[in-house]
Amino acid sequence: MITDQIRQKLKDALNPDLIELIDQSASHAGHAGNQKGGGHYYVTIVAECFTDKSLVQRHQMIYQVLNELMKEDIHALGINALTPSENSKGNSE
Repeated sequence: MITDQIRQKLKDALNPDLIELIDQSASHAGHAGNQKGGGHYYVTIVAECFTDKSLVQRHQMIYQVLNELMKEDIHALGINALTPSENSKGNSE
């Protein structure tokens, strides 16, 4: 299953503390961009390797890891990339 592949690739490459992956493909089934295939996913990932990285750099890291899957299996990917300290701040407020 593609979600398992996404999760495993991110785990192997980024050693995250947390990965939450949501498959939103069903809600996008009718739009024109979805005709070529590939799913719509949203990932929240918390990893120490994002420390001192800009938002763009964090997204680039994720896209690099998922590069092969982005060609056919992933049509759209929403990303929430946090460091452990950013995640703990968000949970305590």
